[in-house]
Amino acid sequence: MSVDTAELKRLSGAHHWHPFTDHKELSALGGPRIITHAEGVWLTDSAGVRILDAMAGLWCVNVGYGRRELADAAYGQLTDLSFYHGFFKTTTAPTVQLAARLAELTPPGLSRAFFANSGSEANDTIVRMVRHYWALKGKPGKKIIIGRDHGYHGTTMAAASLNGMPAMHAQGGLPLPDFAHVMAPYPFEGQGEMGAEAFGRLAARTLEEKILQLGPENVAAFIGEPVQGAGGVIIPPDSYWPEVGRICREHDILLIADEVICGFGRLGHWFGCQRYGISPDFMTLAKGITSGYIPLSAVMVGDRVAGTLIEEGGEFYHGFTYSGHPVACAVALANLDIIARDGLVRRAGEEIGPYLRTRLEEVLDGHPIVGEIRSEGMIGAIEIVKDRRTRERFPGNGRVGLMARDHCFHNDLIMRGIRDSLVYAPALTMTEDEADEVAQRARRALDLTARDLGVT
Repeated sequence: MSVDTAELKRLSGAHHWHPFTDHKELSALGGPRIITHAEGVWLTDSAGVRILDAMAGLWCVNVGYGRRELADAAYGQLTDLSFYHGFFKTTTAPTVQLAARLAELTPPGLSRAFFANSGSEANDTIVRMVRHYWALKGKPGKKIIIGRDHGYHGTTMAAASLNGMPAMHAQGGLPLPDFAHVMAPYPFEGQGEMGAEAFGRLAARTLEEKILQLGPENVAAFIGEPVQGAGGVIIPPDSYWPEVGRICREHDILLIADEVICGFGRLGHWFGCQRYGISPDFMTLAKGITSGYIPLSAVMVGDRVAGTLIEEGGEFYHGFTYSGHPVACAVALANLDIIARDGLVRRAGEEIGPYLRTRLEEVLDGHPIVGEIRSEGMIGAIEIVKDRRTRERFPGNGRVGLMARDHCFHNDLIMRGIRDSLVYAPALTMTEDEADEVAQRARRALDLTARDLGVT
């Protein structure tokens, strides 16, 4: 099908409000790039240019683009039953089958799935469940939910309040009441001369300090991503999560693991909880659950909470028209089959993930503005610094990260700039040749960034 690029750009400028976009800037740049096709890890735009996507869309296309099995699953379900809901004592077969499958895959004790359409909706659901649970337990004062600096949990009013992102809080009078935040376990910025294990425990204990400051009788839950994704791929020391678990248990605080980015193989485990030994009361799932082919999210609810809500809570006045949509659930089931059949979890952790990290280290070895390359499975970050020894940043509060991102885009490579870093999270199906190409294009982008900064 032919595409009139100029007309689409005109229509976009007149009518389409893009997410996370400065529209005045976009207009000055001539409008958006129009993506028309995708296969594997490659995008094609309306000019016929092929683009290497090292971000799997938005951290989500775990099995790669163009998988016919997922299109067939959607088509088959559409022809059998295009839609029915889960209200009024009804459900559909794919919805039930997916709930059971997720209960098998996730850590023990998470036996119930509540479906929504996005990670934001799922985290909003968790906020309601958490507060309803404590009210049923006779502790209605336990309302405060603690997140972390640089944490990202969505963009609805409640989910954005869980975030630790001041730029988002500045729009809309956020955070809402009864949300608090503590430091992130960000070794590159905070560890200094301290050992990794000691720093992990130090970061975790800021949670305990905050709980004691607010009063355990007022704190309902703590939420965290096993690896913080949109906050800059912050990988915690191994000592961090066990200490967080201890703190939550000792102070009777519910633990929420946001697995929207980490889940479904990205860390080389089905879920980040398995990598870090986390035993959560809730898990937030989205993105890789369908590899982004169709919107779907899920809240996995632990038996402790589910038992109380079911036995004592009566009707739960919450849900969405498309909760457990049968087409989305059918696609999710086919997607999980592909991940299992093709061994993508092991591949991310033991093969292509380490290979990509090694190639980046080789190609960027000694680069004057690269301070660190870190990764866990198929997610990683390249820190950009002015001084490699002291880790001093360039002035501009993230300006250099955006410069590097733009140079990636101009070299037909999709990486994301977060503060002064480039982050990546490709499809788990990426080949070694494609990983080599990522490394080479990233090198070119960073060379051009260094040139613009006057660094040789």
